Amino acid sequence: MGIEIVTLTLGVVQTNCYLVGDTGTLAAIAIDPADDAGAILAAARERGWILRQILATHAHFDHVLAADDLRAATGAPFLIHKADRTVLQAMQITGEWFGLQLPPPPEPDGFVEDGDRVAVDGIALEVRHTPGHSPGHVSYVLASEKWVFSGDCLFAGSVGRTDLPGGNHAQLMRSIIDRLLPLGDDFTVAAGHGPLTSIGAERASNPFLEVDVW
Repeated sequence: MGIEIVTLTLGVVQTNCYLVGDTGTLAAIAIDPADDAGAILAAARERGWILRQILATHAHFDHVLAADDLRAATGAPFLIHKADRTVLQAMQITGEWFGLQLPPPPEPDGFVEDGDRVAVDGIALEVRHTPGHSPGHVSYVLASEKWVFSGDCLFAGSVGRTDLPGGNHAQLMRSIIDRLLPLGDDFTVAAGHGPLTSIGAERASNPFLEVDVW
């Protein structure tokens, strides 16, 4: 009995979707429902998990494309931060910049705020507002396992891009320095793209986190 975390890398830009499951009650949360609802549902079914929440770290298309299908299949609510609602509404326009024809954006069932606690049985996630990549970007802290789902804020060896509408590099760096690094070096960083890393590894070697930019 405990918590299991499954990583699925999906869609045209290889976005990481994470399934967090309570192996005792079989309840689960999906974080960043990337573009393959079938694969996400299959991974949950394989473990006997029941999806109870659908969360997005932010509203860029590659992190929300499966939300509608997952909600239809499971009845789980879809939540984002309110400050990213405009980003979500512009999803089809953003897709065109990448040469993609996208469906209408999913309508959120509700919103998370900084300091909220999203809990499903033994899974408890703390919401940390970490803007910069987008205005309503959040990171989800799973303190019980010492994991943080950092979305497109902090990556292994890099940080999120800030050249899309609503991006702000100085704000992004403050989010990382003030909201993520204090979690501690032993926290696993589960980013929206790329491999797992740790706060300690990024503090020591991420070129964007050189002392002179703090």
